[in-house]
Amino acid sequence: MARHLNSVCKLCRREGIKLFLKGSRCDSPKCAIERRDFAPGMHGHRRGKPSEYAVRLREKQKLKRFYGIFERQFRRYFELASRAPENTGEQLLSIMERRLDNVVHRLGWATSRAAARQMVTHGHFTLNGIACNIPSLLLKPGDTVAVKSRPRGLQLVKLHLQESPPPVPDYMDRNEAEPPTGRMTRLPTRGDVDPRIQEIREQLIIEFAGR
Repeated sequence: MARHLNSVCKLCRREGIKLFLKGSRCDSPKCAIERRDFAPGMHGHRRGKPSEYAVRLREKQKLKRFYGIFERQFRRYFELASRAPENTGEQLLSIMERRLDNVVHRLGWATSRAAARQMVTHGHFTLNGIACNIPSLLLKPGDTVAVKSRPRGLQLVKLHLQESPPPVPDYMDRNEAEPPTGRMTRLPTRGDVDPRIQEIREQLIIEFAGR
């Protein structure tokens, strides 16, 4: 699995918005964009007016970086969304929401998508009763994710659930029994997208990717 090895705070500064890549730290005074609200680099203060191409590129980069994916995965998701009869932009956002690492995060079991990806790759979850360590796996309605009955995984999930997790989105159900489980009840729609990225302009992304 590919990883971003440099400072992730620079990604937020480059896009000009909080991408919430470091969990609770992004809501604290330690957030880099709160202290340096300009693009990284020597000329970050002096960036001029972006071109139409740059505006569309930045929207695509925001989406990729928010969900923690790279270009090859994005192209695959775009092709999948393009084949659907529904609106391509809304389908693209729906696909992003269906990723296993995103589902784990939105169930409140991890403070960030990066933490969720790490927990998935370390084998802390099962999908429909079968061990799964693929963060990019796309869930379908009726799929159930459960925490394995292992002390370390249960301890991590309980710790995150105690830290005021966000409300569970309407397209999922969460059961806090032992072990905790979550189920996707239907396909996510545009209104189910994470509220922190609701202002994304998916039409600009489609225009960029479809050129």
